[in-house]
Amino acid sequence: MVNLEEPTQQNVEFMIETIKTKLRMATAAAMQASHFNVNQYEDIRDLYEVVAAKDKFSISEVEALVSELGKLRGK
Repeated sequence: MVNLEEPTQQNVEFMIETIKTKLRMATAAAMQASHFNVNQYEDIRDLYEVVAAKDKFSISEVEALVSELGKLRGK
């Protein structure tokens, strides 16, 4: 199990990959984990926890989550 208490690039990549997998993102290739910075760790973790807590997502939920990821990307 990954310890998400530490804001490391490895944890950021783990969370982004998990989010992409759970959301079954069609554009997952464009959403590289390396494009996310540890400076947004808390925001990424918040999104990760939302995604990890649910098994199914509506189309609008997926769109909203992907939009939030897009805002965090490359900052």
